[in-house]
Amino acid sequence: MEYGQLGASGLRVSRVCLGMMSYGDPRIRAWTLTEEQAEPIVGRAVEAGVTFFDTADVYSEGLSEEITGRLLGRLFARRDDYVLATKVHSPMGPGPNDRGLGRKHILASIDASLRRLDTDHVDLYQIHRWDPQTPIEETMDALADVVRAGKARYIGASSMFAWQFAKAQAVASMRAGPRFASMQNHYNLVYREEEREMIPLCLDQGVGVIPWSPLARGLLAGTSDRGGVRHTVRAGSDPFAATLYDEADFDVVDAVRTVAIGRGVPPAQVALAWLLAQPAVSAPIVGATRLGHVDDAVAAVELRLDPEEVARLEAPYRPHPVRGHG
Repeated sequence: MEYGQLGASGLRVSRVCLGMMSYGDPRIRAWTLTEEQAEPIVGRAVEAGVTFFDTADVYSEGLSEEITGRLLGRLFARRDDYVLATKVHSPMGPGPNDRGLGRKHILASIDASLRRLDTDHVDLYQIHRWDPQTPIEETMDALADVVRAGKARYIGASSMFAWQFAKAQAVASMRAGPRFASMQNHYNLVYREEEREMIPLCLDQGVGVIPWSPLARGLLAGTSDRGGVRHTVRAGSDPFAATLYDEADFDVVDAVRTVAIGRGVPPAQVALAWLLAQPAVSAPIVGATRLGHVDDAVAAVELRLDPEEVARLEAPYRPHPVRGHG
C-alpha cells in the first residue's frame, strides 16, 4: 500500500479508501452485507495496509456507522492507526430539523455519529451535499465549532458545483475557520465532467479529491453489459446507476476491457489505476462486497499505465450532463 497527503493538509491517508456503505442492513439494500459478512473483507483491507475508511450517518439508517465503529475497533490496536470519515446532510428522522446543514442538525448529527462509531472524534467530517436552504455562513460556523470542540480533525465536502465549493472556502477564510480539506465527488472514466472546473479548483486550493463511484457503480468492472444485462445483485437493484450512466458509456467499458486483457488483469484494476494517476486524486473510495474487490483495489495502486493505454482509455469519452449532485 502507498500513502499520501490528503491534498495539502497534514493528514496522511492510504491511496485506497474503503467505502463502508456496503455494510449495514440487507433489508434496505439487497446488496448490503451484514457485520459478520463484512468482517473478513474489512480485515483483508486492513491486512493490505488500508487505513482510510468512509461512511455516512444515512447509510443503512446509521447501522453502517455502528458496524464501522465495531469492526475498526476490533481490527486496529489504536484509534490513531486509522483515518475515519463520515458525513452529514441527509434526513435522519421525520422532523424538519433532522436534515440539511443548519447548525441544529450539524451539532446533533456529529454527536449521534460519534455515539454510533463509538469514538470521541472523526478525522474527516464531510457535508454530504450542498444545502440551498441554509446560509453557507451558518454551515461553516457550525463545522468550525465541531472542529474546535475536538469532535473532528478536518472537514470535507461532497458533490456540488465548483462555484458553491469556492464560495464555502471563501466564507471559511473570511470567518477564520477551517477550510475544506477534501472533495468527495463523482469522478471516474465514464464521468469526467469534474475535470472542467472542480478538479482545477481543488488543485489550485490544495484540496484532496476522494472520488465516489470510481468504478461507475460497477460498470467499469463488468457488472453490466449492453442491452441491460446485469450480472450482480447490486447491478440489478441500483436504480440510481440508471440516472448516471447510459448506453454510450459502454464504449469506455470496452476500452477498459481491451487494456485489461492486454495487461492480463481484471478491468477494475485498470479503471482504478487510471483514476489514481489523475491530478488531485488522493484516494478513490472503493466499495467491496467480495475479497477480490479489495485485492483489485490494492493491486491498482501499483499498476502504472503507459501513455498509449491512457489514450486508448480516454478516447471514447463523451460529455455528460452534470450528474450526481442530488
